[in-house]
Amino acid sequence: MRLSDFLAPGKKDVERFIRSRDIRGLVKALKSRDIQVHDAAIAALVGIGPDAVDELIRGLKNKNKNARLGIITVLSKIRDPRSVQPLIRMLGDTNSEVRWEAAIALGELGDPQATGPLAAALEDPDKYVRYGAATALPKTGWAPADNHERARYLVGIQDWEAVVNIGKPAIPALAGILIDRDSTIRLKAVETLGRIGDADATPALIKSLGDENRDVRWQAVLASQQCGVPLLYLPRGLALRPKNRKSPLIAGFLNFMLPGLGYGYLGKWWGIMIFQIDITATVWLFKFKGETNTYSVLFPLYLLLALHAWYLAKKTPDDPP
Repeated sequence: MRLSDFLAPGKKDVERFIRSRDIRGLVKALKSRDIQVHDAAIAALVGIGPDAVDELIRGLKNKNKNARLGIITVLSKIRDPRSVQPLIRMLGDTNSEVRWEAAIALGELGDPQATGPLAAALEDPDKYVRYGAATALPKTGWAPADNHERARYLVGIQDWEAVVNIGKPAIPALAGILIDRDSTIRLKAVETLGRIGDADATPALIKSLGDENRDVRWQAVLASQQCGVPLLYLPRGLALRPKNRKSPLIAGFLNFMLPGLGYGYLGKWWGIMIFQIDITATVWLFKFKGETNTYSVLFPLYLLLALHAWYLAKKTPDDPP
């Protein structure tokens, strides 16, 4: 095993691979973070065409994200039917960028085999993957069978006005994207549910009251009123939101072991000042009072500071704004 086996090829390596039509070497070059190397390898593999497809498909198992993205790009340009099923499998990749590019590539191939998997990708938790699947589906000959499917498509391309026009059948599609990591998407989904104004949105809105983002929570309150959710239901939903109170035990322990750090843990800016004063005082006492006298003075003080930090943490509200 050579060291070069673990390193991405450079420009000179790619030039050599191109001259010798070294497909395996060119596929390996797709791991490079150098955009020029990456693009040169892609262009060379596209130029080789169908003869490179088998090696490219094997390369989709590469753990390197750059390599997988590059391979998908090449396969989308070669457009060989053999790549359809491997690209469909990439819709289940752990990396959202790979799933997004796989969806785009399947649209470029336009094979009807991809219709079902792309339709399923409209429920992906990532907005980019949903968008890629929505833009790819029409290229495979897909058309929505009903308003539920049409709503999932419109949510994918983020046409919120059209989603509102669908009305009640769009509620499941909107509820499904409340797990998106982007809070702006969750906020838009909740706002759209409010504009639809149907009581069937109640479970989704109650769930959104426990969202980690305060803007989403407040929008859920407003949307709930538009959908006729009883006010008495709202506090229970809000009680599920993440809490941000610091641990009193940790604050007390830190202040006892390293006075001042407990206050820093609680977000008190003056904690570092107490920490520095403690270091200076400890050095001074050791020098002039000796070890025994120093501990006899500092131990009660440390205990008092620990109790104070514990008290501050206990009285801090656990409800985020």
